[in-house]
Amino acid sequence: MTADAIRAAFRGQANWCRLGGAPLVAMLCDALAERLDGTSATGRAVLGWPGDPHRDALMMRVTGGLNALVRAGQAPAIAHLYPPAPLPEAGAVSASIAAALADPGFDAALLPWLDGPPQTNEVGRSGVLMPGLMVIAGLTGHPLRLFELGASAGLNLLLDRFHYTLCGVESGPADAGVRIAPGWRGNPAPALPPQVIERRGVDIAPLDIADPATAARLRAYIWPDQPERVARAAAAIAVAADAPSPIDRGDAAQWVETRVAPVPGSTAVVYHSIAFQYFPIESRARIAAHLDKVGADATPGAPLAWLRYEFDDPQATDALPTLRLRLWRGGPPVEMLLARAHPHGTFLEWLA
Repeated sequence: MTADAIRAAFRGQANWCRLGGAPLVAMLCDALAERLDGTSATGRAVLGWPGDPHRDALMMRVTGGLNALVRAGQAPAIAHLYPPAPLPEAGAVSASIAAALADPGFDAALLPWLDGPPQTNEVGRSGVLMPGLMVIAGLTGHPLRLFELGASAGLNLLLDRFHYTLCGVESGPADAGVRIAPGWRGNPAPALPPQVIERRGVDIAPLDIADPATAARLRAYIWPDQPERVARAAAAIAVAADAPSPIDRGDAAQWVETRVAPVPGSTAVVYHSIAFQYFPIESRARIAAHLDKVGADATPGAPLAWLRYEFDDPQATDALPTLRLRLWRGGPPVEMLLARAHPHGTFLEWLA
């Protein structure tokens, strides 16, 4: 990957942020595209990145690191740009980023944020996943056993404990601390709340939500100019800390092959959100093959569902993710396009 391609990826991310209502992060990405160079260790690492910047979420690694350092009081050169300060001018952002990168201490603190992929665990995505679970519950008539791939800290494994307003339909506990109300376009929302009788997740590097450093890291990846997302994440972290989800450390393909199969009287639901693109190609193929294999044994009394909230093409910077359902109930699986949605669950267009 050339330095020009890396810079273009940052500019593409800036466009996404502008469309997503995060103008400060957009300006930061544009400034990084302009100011990163070989004079800092971070600049050399970013511009010499050996992989795909989109697949590796390179831009989020950097902006997450910036946010973390600001929140920790370690980035005085850029802290004045961040809320609650008013939105700065683009020129001021560019100059401040250049000054920060020229500081060896800041450079050394930012560089380790490139070492691992973001684990955002964006709670707003539950507002897209939940109506998908409602569809599954309505079609199968069974309680659900949830299996989340790329579960991170397990926040979206707790989605039945949140309260939702979906196209005017209220669902979930009335006293829930986490309240989700995505903008809704299209057909009416499903109305049948699912009953969850089992939940478990897997992640290659699961996060311990009870660890304050882990909670701080999760918050770092949330766009700082969207206070409602910051507050919602804090509420979800509190829910998870009180009743954490069981999450196994391991390869998702091996885990699915070991754990997922239809069970009479329940619907097994494998799901993931903006995660599948980060799995190795071989793992993705094995997951699909296993679900096809055990799906052949599914019946109306023991269905299997695969709910995917993902980009159809992760390289396309102008397309929304889709929510797709594959359902096995005996015979060939049924494939449904349920929705198109913002990657953070901010809004969705319901198609089912």
